[in-house]
Amino acid sequence: QRERDRERAAARAGGKGKNADDGLTPEQRRERDGKALQEKAAKKAAQAAAAAGSGGGAGGKGAAKK
Repeated sequence: QRERDRERAAARAGGKGKNADDGLTPEQRRERDGKALQEKAAKKAAQAAAAAGSGGGAGGKGAAKK
């Protein structure tokens, strides 16, 4: 059991390492991540606006805060 857990943990850690070594400088990574965050925020705002427009205003506000 313990051995199997160690294997699984090692496999998971291996997956994490791949992301850091994507050939980008920290500056490029920040730029890419920032762009992704902006897109995500815009998408979330659009969803909240749609929810508010359809009468789900209170629910939409709560979800947007997250």
